[in-house]
Amino acid sequence: MSFVAENWELFTAALGSGLLLMWPSLTGGAGGGLNPTELVQLINREKAVVVDVCSPEEFAGGHIKDAKNLPLADLESKLPAAVKNKDLPVILVCASGIRSRRAVAVAKKLGYEKAQSLAGGMGAWRTANLPVVK
Repeated sequence: MSFVAENWELFTAALGSGLLLMWPSLTGGAGGGLNPTELVQLINREKAVVVDVCSPEEFAGGHIKDAKNLPLADLESKLPAAVKNKDLPVILVCASGIRSRRAVAVAKKLGYEKAQSLAGGMGAWRTANLPVVK
């Protein structure tokens, strides 16, 4: 116990680091979003539209079947023409899930209230052994 009292700064830093590492597990995932199974269910049940915000080169390397490629830089100007029905779920996808989380904010600003991100992006999709189209 005297070690903790004498080294309270190190103990606090170690405890804080541990909590930060566990944060995604405690909050239900790496930054939120849908898992691949939930995405498949939304596509099948609610006719969700998948929008891949990767670059055209990344998209050509593999994407979800029927996904529309709208790079993140073009999303704000091109999403309204690509997805006219704002009541449909719009699922935004990228390689890792980082760009797609930013894309959700853009889509919601445009009035797509059911916009969500695929947590883990195409990496999670591939890990779940779901089909990829090239």
